[in-house]
Amino acid sequence: MAALGEQLFRRKPIVIQLKHHKGEELARNIGTFQLMMFGVGATVGTGIFFVLSESIPEAGPAVIISFIVAAICAGLSALCYAELASAIPVSGSTYSYTYHALGEIWAVIIAGCVLLEYGVAVSAVAVGWSGYFNELLENTLGFRLPDALSVSFIPGSDGAATGGIINLPAVVLVGLCCLLLIRGVAESATVNTIMVLIKLGVLALFIVLGFTAFNADHFEDFFAFGAAGISAAAATIFFSFIGLDAVATAGEEVRNPQKALPRAIIGALIIVSTVYILVAIAGLAAEPVEFFSTEEAGQAGLAQILENITGNPIWGTILAAGAVVSIFSVTLVTLYGQTRILFSISRDGLVPRRFLKVNAKTMTPIYNTIVVSAIVAVIAGFVPSDYLWDTVSIGTLVAFSVVALAVMVLRRTKPDLERPFRVPLYPVVPILTIAACVYILSGLAAVTWVIFGSWIAIVLLYYWFYGRRHATLNDYTSPEQIAEPIHPEEET
Repeated sequence: MAALGEQLFRRKPIVIQLKHHKGEELARNIGTFQLMMFGVGATVGTGIFFVLSESIPEAGPAVIISFIVAAICAGLSALCYAELASAIPVSGSTYSYTYHALGEIWAVIIAGCVLLEYGVAVSAVAVGWSGYFNELLENTLGFRLPDALSVSFIPGSDGAATGGIINLPAVVLVGLCCLLLIRGVAESATVNTIMVLIKLGVLALFIVLGFTAFNADHFEDFFAFGAAGISAAAATIFFSFIGLDAVATAGEEVRNPQKALPRAIIGALIIVSTVYILVAIAGLAAEPVEFFSTEEAGQAGLAQILENITGNPIWGTILAAGAVVSIFSVTLVTLYGQTRILFSISRDGLVPRRFLKVNAKTMTPIYNTIVVSAIVAVIAGFVPSDYLWDTVSIGTLVAFSVVALAVMVLRRTKPDLERPFRVPLYPVVPILTIAACVYILSGLAAVTWVIFGSWIAIVLLYYWFYGRRHATLNDYTSPEQIAEPIHPEEET
């Protein structure tokens, strides 16, 4: 094994695979449009259907600026992702880019970030889905699940007793997504595309009806919460842009990835940012800032807004149904991203290679998917969403910053690397990406940093006792053992 100093900073060579590794490769079944819908599916729904109740109380009407700030930061990051995804189209996304550009110890830290980011995101979204599911049950069947079966027993940030035991709908949702992912990625992509089109239609309905109730008074004292409120809300919102990273995690299952990945990332960003900003404006147009601090806003806010506007529960029911479908797709794609990142980490030997095994029939990593889903289901069932949102944001922001840094490093260390897409205005865009991420990170609460630091410490301890001793780079004998399965000769 290499000396410790050499091992910590060694970089994984970028090697094109020459042959198939049976049982350890994923099938390429995803097209550009489906991939773009993966990005929209992992993003639209998360930030809109329930994060308004978290962000508007922080920023007031200026939450619109918060969405724009988050979108600009995500847009800069998207350009950096597009360059790296076109040059290194593999399933590990940020983790893989970091291993190639910055070295093993930084790759381990980023692995911790993205595993936290995805795992907590799936749990947070599943908890939010539970509220809309209950709203739909009440509007259609006239009953709700009792608190004991729809709320965690852990008190929220207000410290009040919940009367709950387990958030059962959230657990069931994760289980259904697990079964679909085990069935196959092509089937999952098709289902996701259908759900994305439904959710976009429902949100378009909300925007139209929201603007019919436009009240300019709701935008008075636009900057009453100040710059600190804008940055805090942007930090809360930013986790919802995780979908851009989710697109990159599909690199090994995309047809013609070097062209499809950049197109899908940028296309998803444009759709997502437009929808987010329009829905935020429509929501504030229809309801005052105070509404978004209420309990009903936190559980199924957009559905309640439509009921208040129209006086007819049918519109709220339609939106709640759309939210149930929409958030299902967010959970599905985010869970998918988590399993594919773990797949890549396993390929490099930093976690047991059992997470790398692919079922010969379904061409999916079944063991990997089941283990990840079980852990996520436990978090979703027993942890309130209050403790989850900002934890996702910090992982996403750190990952996006490192992607921008990796672009600059690889431009210097690998100037001849084929890059079908290149970041425009280099190096201004990567530098602005890092600056924007740092600005939003400054808005996070101290407790979020403590949680994040504690998690990274656990990851580093794991690396010290297991990962560094089993890393594939310790003893590989040929480039083929560490090659990325790109198969450029098979692309059309």
